[in-house]
Amino acid sequence: EHLMTDELQQVFLPVVYALIFILGITGNGLVVIVLGCQRRSKCSLTDWYRLHLPAADLLFVLSLPFWAVDAALADWRFGSATCVGVHVIYTVNLYGSVLILAFISLDRYLAVVRATDTNTGGLRQLLAHRLVYIGAWLPAGLLAVPDLIFARAQERAEGFTLCQRLYPEANAPIWAAVFHLQLVLVGLVIPGLVLLVCYCVIVTRLTRGPLGGQRQKRRAVRTTIALVLCFFLCWLPYGVGIFVDALLRLEVLPSSCRLEAALGMWLSVAEPMAFAHCCLNPLLYAFLGAGFKSSARRALTLSRASSLKILPRRRHGASTTTESESSSLHSS
Repeated sequence: EHLMTDELQQVFLPVVYALIFILGITGNGLVVIVLGCQRRSKCSLTDWYRLHLPAADLLFVLSLPFWAVDAALADWRFGSATCVGVHVIYTVNLYGSVLILAFISLDRYLAVVRATDTNTGGLRQLLAHRLVYIGAWLPAGLLAVPDLIFARAQERAEGFTLCQRLYPEANAPIWAAVFHLQLVLVGLVIPGLVLLVCYCVIVTRLTRGPLGGQRQKRRAVRTTIALVLCFFLCWLPYGVGIFVDALLRLEVLPSSCRLEAALGMWLSVAEPMAFAHCCLNPLLYAFLGAGFKSSARRALTLSRASSLKILPRRRHGASTTTESESSSLHSS
């Protein structure tokens, strides 16, 4: 079992991290470009929220090469500052993503359930352009403060370096358990309940309304629900693993060598599965978002048109340069 865990750490994880990095950079970069072009022309508030998700995912996937090298070499070689940085990015991405999803669900609730209220439009604008920073990014940044305090690179007597949170030795298991439970509650359980309530109300309202008037709203809600399910399905196995780990550290569950080995194996698979949510969101946009498809085609058309305009200029410039060089040679 120990050998299998080592193989997972040094072979499986670097390969998976590399794939997530390539797909995440490509997919989320495309989403940012397409939604950015759409915002300049015609962008819904939901799309404005969704622009935050690939931005957070792009930031996170940029940290994956460091984790891939660390897993392959079983040795952290990038120093304490980089160690702190990748931990902060990890925490900000997790909490920022789930809080942005909560804002999207609130926006969908206002657009569908409170659509006839006179102040709904102004409130949605305020949430999308102001409060999302205070309600999502600021808390995510504050929840990353423990990374600034505890995360560091530690040289071990065995000759390798670890990048991890180092808690006070006297009560290190309690510190680790508390932060694991915080991730489960704040990052998964509480937002999950909020999202569940919002979308239950939304779906109830949509099923009661006329089909024709609600078709566009149903399509937007369908895409958003798919994003939410993708996030929680990716993170749930990891959340279960660290919840069990917290119970073991607090001695709520009896510990055994077999259980700890199985938990280590579980987390080795669940963690990259959680990271994979960064490259799945663009696929959901591509397959479920009709508006995104049309925006992508429009952005591609604009890109081709720009290329066709630029190429003749380059050719003309190149021929002019050649002629000037030729005349200068003749004159010399």
